[in-house]
Amino acid sequence: MITQLMRHFGDFLWSELRYIIGQLRDKWLVISVPYAWLAVFFLFPFLIIVKISFSELQVSMPPFRNIIEWTPDLLLKIRLHFESYWTVLTDNFYLHTVFSSLRISLFSTAGCLIIGYMIAYSISRVKISWRMALLLMIALPFWTSFLIRVYAWMAMLSSKGLVNSILLKLHIIGSPLQLLDNDAAVCLGIIYCYLPFMVFPIYASLIKINKDFIEAAHDLGCTPWRAFWSITVPLSKQGMIAGIILVFLPAIGEFVIPEILGGPETVTIGRVLWWEFFNNRNWPLASAVAVLMILLFVVPIMMLKNRQLEATEKAAQA
Repeated sequence: MITQLMRHFGDFLWSELRYIIGQLRDKWLVISVPYAWLAVFFLFPFLIIVKISFSELQVSMPPFRNIIEWTPDLLLKIRLHFESYWTVLTDNFYLHTVFSSLRISLFSTAGCLIIGYMIAYSISRVKISWRMALLLMIALPFWTSFLIRVYAWMAMLSSKGLVNSILLKLHIIGSPLQLLDNDAAVCLGIIYCYLPFMVFPIYASLIKINKDFIEAAHDLGCTPWRAFWSITVPLSKQGMIAGIILVFLPAIGEFVIPEILGGPETVTIGRVLWWEFFNNRNWPLASAVAVLMILLFVVPIMMLKNRQLEATEKAAQA
């Protein structure tokens, strides 16, 4: 499985490299700056993480042995250790962590998609003079610190928080509910924090839809509900895909929200990375977890997205 993923990852990098070289021939000045930014702040750090993942754990600072060594005869010696990858792939704890993170991310992304689509659709149907104000209200939470927003949810969901206080005063419940320290609270926090990343791309797709299509569907006998599912939803598919990627990928590696709103049983990839890096000081194992997470989730999604864009361009040219 790892060999196949590495082969697909190599093909993906090679195709991206050929694309970059082809673009540099024509518009090198325009695209060289962002690609240089990605190389410095993404590619080089990722290569460092890959290098650490193949190193051997030892009690030192840094806590790993360098895989590249020069012998007295000036010969380059590379020692690759696969113990960290073997541990991650065979230990049930890390497999449980992957499935737990995947479950939380899928539920959170689905919640963002449902709520975000309704919000984006509502904003796209109001008067143009109101749209900017409504979009500004969606982006308004970004003006507040991310930590403050998450801690606000902790105060609201605690046993003496706002939600339990209202339910107790209305005599709906007899004792405070356990709304905090569980997966549901983590999903709620992710939905709240990442909802704008779903609303904006969907809204951008919805406002591009020609209203004549919907009017033609009504003239042909379609009900508003059927016209919505037959025309509006398919034409806004690109925005939904972009929103899903923008929410799912950060959510699956989220650390702050599970750490604050989740309990001890809420195990996610972000929390495991923190534990291995800073508590256990096992940098090779933590690096292996990070590399496998990118290979299992980020690379396949980006490959599918690139294939879809290529198919869309070919269909447009045809």
